[in-house]
Amino acid sequence: MKPLLVDLETAWRGGQNQALLLLKGLKARGHQPELIAAHGSALGERAAAADIRVHHARRGLLHLPAAMRIRELMRSDGFDLVHANEAHAVSAAWLAGAHRRVPLIVSRRVGYPIGKSRLARARYEAATRIVANSRWTAEQAGLSGAPRSKITVVHEGTEIPQRFTAEQRNAARKQWRQPREAPLLGCVGVLLPDKGQEWLIRALAELYEEFPALRLLLAGDGPCRPRLERLAKELNVAGSVIFAGFVNDIDSVYAALDVFLLPSFFEALNNSLLAAMAREVPSIAFDRGALGEIIENGRSGLLVPPANTAALCEAIRAVLRDPAQARCFAEEGRRRVERDFSADRMVDEMVQIYDSALSAG
Repeated sequence: MKPLLVDLETAWRGGQNQALLLLKGLKARGHQPELIAAHGSALGERAAAADIRVHHARRGLLHLPAAMRIRELMRSDGFDLVHANEAHAVSAAWLAGAHRRVPLIVSRRVGYPIGKSRLARARYEAATRIVANSRWTAEQAGLSGAPRSKITVVHEGTEIPQRFTAEQRNAARKQWRQPREAPLLGCVGVLLPDKGQEWLIRALAELYEEFPALRLLLAGDGPCRPRLERLAKELNVAGSVIFAGFVNDIDSVYAALDVFLLPSFFEALNNSLLAAMAREVPSIAFDRGALGEIIENGRSGLLVPPANTAALCEAIRAVLRDPAQARCFAEEGRRRVERDFSADRMVDEMVQIYDSALSAG
């Protein structure tokens, strides 16, 4: 099978991570995937490093350059199907008329409504399959007008790593200058309003009296960083918050943490949460979006009401005060990901969708 995956995002986010896992998984299974990526994109660079053939396109001018590149490749390179991995790619593939030549697979990873215009709807009506990354995403897409008969859920996946050794954990703690006995909370994600990191800083301030050595590590950057830094100063915990910025060696974060926190308000799924659970970090998340599809509350982690500092603090206390319970959450979290959210499972399910689309065509 020779699929053409299209992704025109330049930054590295969860959707691009899934695209790379899919490309690598397809190649490992004997298929011939290729990628159209924006010039200078992180995905394009990483895919090329993984020996995936990458074609480049410009994003501008209403997606027309990318559409022309798709059309050119389809005429000359004999692709079996086109898979648009994000919204810009969907528009470009539709403008290229990809759906008139081969099956068009569209990934949907956000809960925002599909536009109401005829043009916006036409892009999704042209798809052979719409692949939602969670049941919640599928429902939001259906409610906003996507053809429900075309929607299939494939939960995103993560690679299952080796368990951290004691030496790796100690080295990570030293890297972040965290004493072995001092508890460390952490979050990995872009610093945006809907990601909710301010609630972690508020919780830290509430917990400071009981846990004076407690620190919070925020891995990621974004427009909210100045506001979050001001909030930490206002609450007198600036010295206890580590603003790490973008971290290339993300395992150095997970290996150091005692508790992973995800205070997101609008999450279609979350790769960072999956990665934390796969690495046996006890995890707590706001009960919003699709996060309840990942964490089994009270078994593989804890879910708390959003924007509720008291509930968040109580959940953190429950993990910090009870190491045995924390260990149970860690072990069950990894088992949960191994069973239902592995990259291998995600790739296998996508191959089934490709085969089904080709058979129907």
